[in-house]
Amino acid sequence: MSASVLTSVRNPVSPDTARAQHHARLRPIGVFDSGIGGLTVVSALHRLLPSENIFYLGDTARVPYGGKSAATIERYSLEISGLLLAEGAKAIVVACNTASALALGRLQETLRVPVVGVIAPGARAAIEATRNGRVGVIGTKATIASGAYERALRQLAPDLQITAQACPLLVPLIEEGLLEDALTEQHVARYLEPMLGAGIDTLILGCTHYPLLKTALARRAGPAVHLVDSAHNCALAVQRLLAESALAAPDENSGLLRVALTDASDSFLRVAERALGLDVGDVELRSVQGVHSAV
Repeated sequence: MSASVLTSVRNPVSPDTARAQHHARLRPIGVFDSGIGGLTVVSALHRLLPSENIFYLGDTARVPYGGKSAATIERYSLEISGLLLAEGAKAIVVACNTASALALGRLQETLRVPVVGVIAPGARAAIEATRNGRVGVIGTKATIASGAYERALRQLAPDLQITAQACPLLVPLIEEGLLEDALTEQHVARYLEPMLGAGIDTLILGCTHYPLLKTALARRAGPAVHLVDSAHNCALAVQRLLAESALAAPDENSGLLRVALTDASDSFLRVAERALGLDVGDVELRSVQGVHSAV
């Protein structure tokens, strides 16, 4: 008999331990963003991991994060993570590029559960996609100013030519549900002009809101430019993490989605249901007034 089998026989898992392990696997994946954009990550997670329970929290009371200071974004991220931990989250997905850029390190150091961001998966996907080594990045002011994508890209491919562009008006337009609107088209054209002039062949959508504008972005960028949406790649990273941590839900489980906001948003519901085909059900409200950060 092999040593591993002997060890298993000598140290069987107790019924209480087995129940605790099963309960841990059924705990939800906690996902947060400043508003509705992170639902693109939820949609990718739900497609890839249909057995997983997901609790999504959109901080709609304080959207957008992109124009706020690094200290404020870090504080908001710790507070929202505290609410997710209160819901029993077994892992936390920072489905916000701004928070991933400015708060991920602090969250990973502080929280007692694994934390995954969206920047590293998106950077890896862009490097795999580019043919001419010219990559564009669009994002919020805070994400672009942080240089997080440039660092992630150059760690993997130092010779890349990177053009980055802050697009501060896109998130408010998306939050208002103006996905197919002349005003949105004008802003998309203005923001993409310098990158297209630089000859990029790959464009990172460096905000989880932006995939909701994929049609408008693809129309302006043209067929020669590959759009990188980090949501699917983030979902793959979560899948690997859960497997490595023995936290993946049983295959026979029927994953449930719960959605909560920090402020009511009718446009949130319209955009989510129409653009992503998600049934968000009854939306819950959570207060961030007086909440303790997850420290």
